[in-house]
Amino acid sequence: MAKAKALLLGQIEHAHDSWNALADYAELVTTKARSREEFIKECKEGRLDGVIVAYRTFDSFATTGLFDQELVDALPSSLKFICHNGAGYDQVKVDACTARGIRVSNVPTAVDDATADVNMFLILGALRGFNVSMIALREGKWRGQPLPPLGHDPEGKTLGILGMGGIGRNLKRKAEAFGMKVIYHNRSRLSEELSGGAEYVSFDELLGTSDVLSLNLPLNKNTRHIISTPEFKKMKKGVVIVNTARGAVIDEGALVEALDSGHVWSCGLDVYENEPEIHPGLVANPHVMLVPHMGTYTVETQTAMEEWNIGNVRAVLEKGKLNNIVPEQADM
Repeated sequence: MAKAKALLLGQIEHAHDSWNALADYAELVTTKARSREEFIKECKEGRLDGVIVAYRTFDSFATTGLFDQELVDALPSSLKFICHNGAGYDQVKVDACTARGIRVSNVPTAVDDATADVNMFLILGALRGFNVSMIALREGKWRGQPLPPLGHDPEGKTLGILGMGGIGRNLKRKAEAFGMKVIYHNRSRLSEELSGGAEYVSFDELLGTSDVLSLNLPLNKNTRHIISTPEFKKMKKGVVIVNTARGAVIDEGALVEALDSGHVWSCGLDVYENEPEIHPGLVANPHVMLVPHMGTYTVETQTAMEEWNIGNVRAVLEKGKLNNIVPEQADM
């Protein structure tokens, strides 16, 4: 009897032994496609028939594009599971997968520590206004001529976290070590144990009270541009904005306007609406700290992510089910 097939979309960078060990359970296959058109053709011609589970990386987007309705419809009928190697899974349209009976997993917690570290780095750098003088230093102007405005200490500042999932809760602990008061807003209030004593507030109160606003929520149809011109108007003058979630939760054009007007004092960004393109108004503003989507860019975290995702593939091959499933499919 022929083995089931497991499809690798993208590259395994660290956990090679764990991936290769899956050969005991399945035939490990890859795509020869180098574009979305070629991948869809490969699927329609039956070259991937028999694949029951796909491991996909964030970078495989360059080959397949979005896992949207068109792509999901083209997938082999044998495919029943997609294991996405990332916490955010906006590249996979879950509703289209659900309609096809395809279950989707992600890597919900392995990214928390490293991403929250970058989050805290951006908060400190943006509060202190370090970017202005780092640019000046490289230009041979020491701190800058004229001197930049004085920065701000984190102690005593109110950090508002929009989206208190695993990364947000990890960030809370780090921020409190710097003397920050943490408030948060979620779709629903967390238990006292999960919130760790952080104060739950309404969305408008979060906007109006935060000295620093950190965005830590997933991107979906409800959160796209959740922060735009009306929301900036509700914030304190001089607020600091940090985003390590997904670029499109902020309207970048509105952010540039808020920065240019001085309403937003500074911001720190690891993610952008149209990566790898960045709004020119953000690049031009020295009060904006820019990091090229490096929240999980460590050996330890990326290894842990791969091992988690491979564990989901193994669970499918051994038990016919995923170790974890995305929240939208909790009832499947």
